[in-house]
Amino acid sequence: MTDLVTRLAQEHLSRWQRGYLNDEAKAVGALARLRRGAGRPAGQLPDLWDLLDTQGLHEARRDGRPLSETELARAEDALHTAVTLWALHQQSRGTGMHQPHRPEHPRGLGAAVHRLMPPNDIDDSLRKRLVRAGNAPDLTTLAQRLRDIVTLLRREDVHLDYALLAGQLYQWQWPGGADRVRIAWGRSFHAWQDHRASGPQQDNPAPGDLSSDLPDATDKDTL
Repeated sequence: MTDLVTRLAQEHLSRWQRGYLNDEAKAVGALARLRRGAGRPAGQLPDLWDLLDTQGLHEARRDGRPLSETELARAEDALHTAVTLWALHQQSRGTGMHQPHRPEHPRGLGAAVHRLMPPNDIDDSLRKRLVRAGNAPDLTTLAQRLRDIVTLLRREDVHLDYALLAGQLYQWQWPGGADRVRIAWGRSFHAWQDHRASGPQQDNPAPGDLSSDLPDATDKDTL
């Protein structure tokens, strides 16, 4: 199911980003409407309901059974959050801010945050923003904290894989999912560090313990 959410997000993002960069009126208008939803719950703006075609979510699962209401709702929320954050990021930018992740060009959230930092240094205030996002208690709070990060990425023209993010936001909403997503963001953060140190041919680093970068939610510095 996570793969389906990622694929649908990629389809939407590719179409809208291509249209926006080609100055197509429909895509420009859609982006203006979408960015108003950044950091806000999916059902709060009825004006956006017709923009996200979620028909693909009604495809049968691999086991043949239809998606449950919970699966549908969480998938729709993940798509809404990722696409509206992209719209905020893309505003007034002449190149596509959504770029697919590749080992030689890490585009995950952690890597994007690390790219904002000075070479060979860790900006603790930026790191704490990532930590606070990772420790968000619910999707609405997470979307709001991600909005703050995306505003910084937009200012510095740092790219992000929003289709990957959509899949992670879907995973986030399930039991144990937040922990897995935090680990993925931590790996991404270290992948960019490794990429800068070793050059573009270096593969992503091996998974490790990320607790030093994403501390427990009880850490006072994350509040």
